[in-house]
Amino acid sequence: MFKSLNRKIIQISAAIATNSQVLNLLSGKLYKGQLKNFCSPGLHCYSCPAAAFSCPIGALQTIGGSLYFKFSFYVTGFLLLIGLLIGRAVCGFLCPFGLFQELVYKVPLPKINLWRPLIYVKYVILLVFVLLMPVLITDYAGTGAPAFCEYICPAGTLEAAIPMLITHSEFRSAAGSLFVLKMFILAITVGGCTVIYRFFCKVLCPLGAIYGLLNKISLYRIKIDNELCINCGQCYKSCPMSVNPVKNPDSAECIRCGICISTCPKKAINNEE
Repeated sequence: MFKSLNRKIIQISAAIATNSQVLNLLSGKLYKGQLKNFCSPGLHCYSCPAAAFSCPIGALQTIGGSLYFKFSFYVTGFLLLIGLLIGRAVCGFLCPFGLFQELVYKVPLPKINLWRPLIYVKYVILLVFVLLMPVLITDYAGTGAPAFCEYICPAGTLEAAIPMLITHSEFRSAAGSLFVLKMFILAITVGGCTVIYRFFCKVLCPLGAIYGLLNKISLYRIKIDNELCINCGQCYKSCPMSVNPVKNPDSAECIRCGICISTCPKKAINNEE
């Protein structure tokens, strides 16, 4: 219980730090100060009026889809550094949209398990919408669009599109079929999160896919003491991400939330740093 409370405090603190310009929500004004030159570790929208930092996925697409198709050493290096240090613990502790999903999951509706093959969709999204489309599909000037942000990202719809439409009447008259598509994806995401724990993280998030690939080599890991473990299965039953930490402690789906650690009756699971 104590560790769970600590994680929630960290999640809330990270969300506040990432969206420290919250008063801008009243006017729809975007913060364009020096902090926007830096990325936050978690997923959030650059165009959210409250956002103080850039989104790493948005920055990766924007630079990759620029006129000269530049490789973003800063963003790539940032993602690799964070991933090598703590892996997908970013999802469990530092991502504002992750916190949002956990709150939505508390809606008192029947809960279901995700069809397992759907966890691979996020890797397809990472490859196609984040890495390939901004480079291969360009406009007349040779500039690629940030495809994930433009066509999919429900965080952008929730944090940026909706607040901007509320505060800017001129945007409301310009909203068309693309906005309808984005609202549909947001509705599917929110609906999915009410019945499936972190539906977006499991199925759609390209940032989670990147960090997940680095889980096996990150410094912050889960360690199993095989001498203490009695294979009771309590850790697997309690894991909200459907990971069996005994069989696969470095699973790409593990967000390092620590629930398995607090559940283990023999204290056979610990953090390895």
